[in-house]
Amino acid sequence: MLSIVVGLLLLIGILILVYMILEAFAYRVRRVDIDFHDFPQEQMRVFFISDIHNRTVTEKLIKMIPEKIDIVIVGGDLTDKRVPFSRVEQNITQLKRIAPVYFVWGNNDYRVDYKHLDALLLKLGVTILDNTSVQLETGNGEKIIIVGIDDMSLRRDRLDLALQDAQELGEGFRILISHNPRAIKKIKPADQIKFILSGHTHGGQIRLFGWGLYEKGSLIEEDQVKQLVSNGFGTSKIPLRLGAPAETHVITLRKQKPNI
Repeated sequence: MLSIVVGLLLLIGILILVYMILEAFAYRVRRVDIDFHDFPQEQMRVFFISDIHNRTVTEKLIKMIPEKIDIVIVGGDLTDKRVPFSRVEQNITQLKRIAPVYFVWGNNDYRVDYKHLDALLLKLGVTILDNTSVQLETGNGEKIIIVGIDDMSLRRDRLDLALQDAQELGEGFRILISHNPRAIKKIKPADQIKFILSGHTHGGQIRLFGWGLYEKGSLIEEDQVKQLVSNGFGTSKIPLRLGAPAETHVITLRKQKPNI
């Protein structure tokens, strides 16, 4: 009898382990529509992928995104010290097939030869947002300003410089990209940030009975600022997930229609 119980427990343990591996390496594209009353055009589609780490952006993932995408945003931790630069180049080349690529630094991106990484990204035509801002012009001549800050956990972030850059670009709808979601605590109403995209936490990665070291990825709103935090695409160290599955996002930012 004892041997049967032990055998069943062992089987359950193996099944849970297999499930955690599958969750860690799943291909999942979540679609999110977010409305803003002051968005300057009818809509803009963003493909957001964060925390790629040692995973590969494959043809399978590309085919899961049939919509026309305006920009791709890589939310940090594009790589880590396990990953050859050849794979980084392959991943970026795949993402560029979708749309122009914008990148902010994550903590693991600094654990490799980051000068080599910087040069590689520039060679591949990636726009690096390191405490800087860029503008996208809409069809009606208005501006969407992408503000990107460097990694917060290594204290490389300078929101003040990024906002100064944004100010020089003029008025526009401001989107903040920060690898670390704690950036929402640093912004003030005067900064005019309307939307934040972040990753970093992996949604806790392994959650037991709904509890994890970090909150599960979600769309939240705080002080009239909306923030999407992703569980991320890859994993660091332990290649397992439970209750916080791997994910990427197709985000449609839309102009809110007036109530009739």
